[in-house]
Amino acid sequence: MLAVTTFSLSTMVTAYGAASSGVTPRATTLVMEDTTTQNALATFIGSFLFSLVGIIALSTGVYGAQGRVLLFAATIVVVILIVYTLLRWIDHLSKLGRMGETIDLVEKAAIDAIDHRVRWPYLGGVAFPKGWTVPIGSQIVTSESTGYVQHIDVQALSEVAEAGNLKIFVDILPGSFVHLGRPLAYLVPLAKESVEITGELSEKVLATLTIGTRRTFEHDPRFGLSVLSEIASRALSSAVNDPGTAIDVIGRGVRSLTTWCKPQPVAPEHEKSCGQVFLHGLTVDDLFDDFFAPIARDGAAIIEVDLRLMKALISLAQIDPALFKAVCVRHANILLIRSDSALALNEEKCQLRALADKLLFN
Repeated sequence: MLAVTTFSLSTMVTAYGAASSGVTPRATTLVMEDTTTQNALATFIGSFLFSLVGIIALSTGVYGAQGRVLLFAATIVVVILIVYTLLRWIDHLSKLGRMGETIDLVEKAAIDAIDHRVRWPYLGGVAFPKGWTVPIGSQIVTSESTGYVQHIDVQALSEVAEAGNLKIFVDILPGSFVHLGRPLAYLVPLAKESVEITGELSEKVLATLTIGTRRTFEHDPRFGLSVLSEIASRALSSAVNDPGTAIDVIGRGVRSLTTWCKPQPVAPEHEKSCGQVFLHGLTVDDLFDDFFAPIARDGAAIIEVDLRLMKALISLAQIDPALFKAVCVRHANILLIRSDSALALNEEKCQLRALADKLLFN
């Protein structure tokens, strides 16, 4: 079992390297979080320790007749568990670190993050007022570190706001890059007799914000779409020259963005929004810019990619015209401009223009 564990670890390292070099380094964290791999390694190490302890116990005469029977029964159970885990592990090894499997993980992470944001457009708070300006008497909470916002605990912010009789206006979102001294939130008293805003309140607000060295997928839909786009851009590079992967990613992007137009479920009573915490929402333009713009830039000279991008925009505009039509038209025009200067044949330009007319003039 120790040899199997060592072999498995070397295979994992190879898979992580393949995911990093063949797909994108940003996807490696998803491969490392794979539960099947972790369970397999835990089972192999556990069985090794079980056999080691069993041999030592038998050699020292710890077990009597009944103890040996129990040990034999436990050994049978462990053997069955090892065989089952090995079969699962062999099947999983055939996919671990492969491009298709890794892209599946990125797509699922993007869809999960979008689905969470659809359910909680403001992460459990309420919408940031349009045209809002910082009122006199408010306190600015600034960043004490540099990095990416990974998580905002809105429930904890709500408790701080209620305890201090405040409104908290959070000017960042998960995925935002912040630097030392950047304003993160504004604390606004609800009334003159409110609790005095102190440095302690600012510390409590900072404690609800997780800032790390890199972006994460869980609460950052834009990051998932950006990583998908990065995979397509890498496939379109001259070193890889794999437009098929880019076309596959475009389809996955359409599937991910479709999640954005799902009807919002009614939240249970105990999950109602925190009325004293205000946050910005994501816009459709941001999501489309993160996904379509890099692929259109890097694939403009390849007619197959241009056509697939245009068909993706047409599909999204048909799925939800009210939500997607305007942004699809904007990206279609950008794609036409890019391809007009990148495509060599007039026939290809006319083919793309004819397809775009279905979106632009319908």
